[in-house]
Amino acid sequence: MSYLALARKWRPKIFSEVIGQAHVVSALSNALNNQRVHHAFLFAGTRGVGKTTLARIFAKALNCATGVSADPCGQCVACNGVDQGNFVDLIEVDAASRTKVDDTRELLDNVQYTPTQGRYKIYLIDEVHMLSIHSFNALLKTLEEPPEHVKFLLATTNPQKLPTTILSRCIQFNLKSVDLGRLSAQLEKILDAEKIKYQSSALMVLARSANGSVRDALSLLDQAIAFSNGEIGSEQVRAMLGMVDDQFTVQLLTQIIRNQADGVLETISQMAERSVDYGSAVDELLTLIHNVSLFQVSPQAVEWKGIDSADLGGLAESVDAETLQLLYQIAIMGKRDFDFAPDPRSGFEMALIRMLAFQPRRRDGANDASTARPKVSPTEKITSPKQEKPEQESHVQEKPEQANKAQPIISNNAEAAKADCGAAPRQQIGKSSTTPAIIDIQKFMQADGWQSFINSSGLGGISKEILMNMVPKSVDGKIVNLTLDSASSRLFNNGRLQKIEQHCKDNLSLDIQFNVEIDDLSDADHEIETPTQQLTRQQKEKASAARQAFIHDANVQELVDLFDAEIVNQSIKPG
Repeated sequence: MSYLALARKWRPKIFSEVIGQAHVVSALSNALNNQRVHHAFLFAGTRGVGKTTLARIFAKALNCATGVSADPCGQCVACNGVDQGNFVDLIEVDAASRTKVDDTRELLDNVQYTPTQGRYKIYLIDEVHMLSIHSFNALLKTLEEPPEHVKFLLATTNPQKLPTTILSRCIQFNLKSVDLGRLSAQLEKILDAEKIKYQSSALMVLARSANGSVRDALSLLDQAIAFSNGEIGSEQVRAMLGMVDDQFTVQLLTQIIRNQADGVLETISQMAERSVDYGSAVDELLTLIHNVSLFQVSPQAVEWKGIDSADLGGLAESVDAETLQLLYQIAIMGKRDFDFAPDPRSGFEMALIRMLAFQPRRRDGANDASTARPKVSPTEKITSPKQEKPEQESHVQEKPEQANKAQPIISNNAEAAKADCGAAPRQQIGKSSTTPAIIDIQKFMQADGWQSFINSSGLGGISKEILMNMVPKSVDGKIVNLTLDSASSRLFNNGRLQKIEQHCKDNLSLDIQFNVEIDDLSDADHEIETPTQQLTRQQKEKASAARQAFIHDANVQELVDLFDAEIVNQSIKPG
C-alpha cells in the first residue's frame, strides 16, 4: 500500500481550504466572480505558504466546466486533471532547471496555439527569479501582450531578483508566513482526521519549528508520527528536533536570576548527557525570556498565544523587566558568537556565565553570599588598604643639578620655599594650597615667557589651543593685552575666554583679565611669533636640515650616481 505524504494529501483544492492568505484569496475570488482576470499574476512569498497551490486552484477556476468562478466543481475533467497533475493545458515549468533562453523560446513557440481541453492555456512558472536575463528579455513581449487564451502565473521566493520590467507587467501578491495559532490549529485538524493522538504543546513546538511554512509543518508532522509510533508527545518532539526540555530552560533561567553559578554549570552537564543542540538551547532560553517579559507586560497576551503559563508567573515575580532585557540581549549576542567559539558547549557556557557576570545585584538579598558585596552602615567610614597602613613620610633631598634648573613662571614666595625644605611632598597649586602662588605676569613679555606660562597652567583642549595661537602685546596692571591669530578666531568666544580667566583664578591664584584683539599674525610685519607658529617653524627647520643632511650624504650621492636615481624630498622625515 503506497503512502501519500501529508503535505500532498492535505494540499488545499479550493480557496476556502487555504489558511493564512485571506488577502490573496479575496482578491482572486473577486477577480474570478467579476470576470476581471488579468493575464499575468506573480505570487511571492517564503517556501511552503501556498504559492503553487493558489496558482493551481486559480487554474481550476479558470478552466472548470461549470464556468469561470471562485468555486470550481472539483469533479470535471479540468479539475481532476489539475489535481492529478496531468491537465494538458496547465504547463508547469521549473525555472530553476530551465534557465536558458532556448528553453524559454521553445516554451513561447506554443503560446499561439489554442487550448486543447480547457478554456485557457495557463503557464505556471515556478521559481521564476532563476531565469537568465536573456530569458526574461525573451519573455517580455509575450508577457505584456499575450493571446486572449493565455494566462501567466509566476511564483517566486525572491521577488527582489526579478527585473522591474517583469514586475510592471504582473499583478503581484505577497503571501505571508502563517502564524503559530493557525498552523497549530491546522495540525490539530489533520491529526483528528487521521485519528492520531497528540499533545497540544507538541504541536506548538512543531508549528514554531516550521517558521510559518505549512509544508514544513506537515513534513515535521510526518516525521513526528513516525518517531512517536502513533502518539505525539512534547518530549518526543523535542527529542526528535534536538531541542532542550522545558525543565532545563526554566531551571537555567531560575538559577541565573538567583545568581547560582554552580547550579547553572550542573544543569549544563545534565544537558550534555542528553546530547542536546546548544544552538537550539539558546533559542529555547530566548523564547522563555521573551514569554516571561510578555507575561510581565500582559498575562492575557500569553494566553492568546497559547503559551503554557505554569512557570511564567513565578519567574515574572522573581526578576525585574530591566534584568530580563539585559539577559535577552546577552543571549542574542552569545548566539551570534557561537561560530567563533571553540565548540558549541563552551559558547553556550560563556553566554550563561556572561549573564551571571553582568546581572545587576538584587536588592532583596537573594544573591549568593559568595558574590554579595559587604554592606556598610551610613555612619561607617570606608577605609582603603593604603589608609589602614601607618603613614611613612619620606624626606627626599633634591639633587643639585635639579635645583639649578631654570625656574618656571609659577613660584612660591621665599619664606614658603624655605618652610617646605625637607617637608612632605608639596601640594598642588589651587584653592586648597596653604601658600598662594605668585606669578610675575611681566615675564609674559620675555622670550619663551608666554610658552612657559601655557605649559605650567594646566590648561588643555581648546583652551590651550587658543592660548597657543596668541601672543602677549602688553601688560597693564592686572590686564594682559593679547593678539589672537585670525586663522584661529573660529575657536574663540567670550565664554571660553572667561573659562580661561576663571581657571587662572581658581588654580593659579592669578586674578587677571585678558583683553583680546584679532589680527593676521602670519604677516611678516609681526616680529613676535605665536607658540604654534614657533613650533611649526622649528619643525620646518628640522625637516630642512634633515633633507640637506640626507642629500649631501656621500653614500646617498653614490647611490644616485649609480642608479641615476632622483631623491623625493617630501619623503625625507627628520629622525
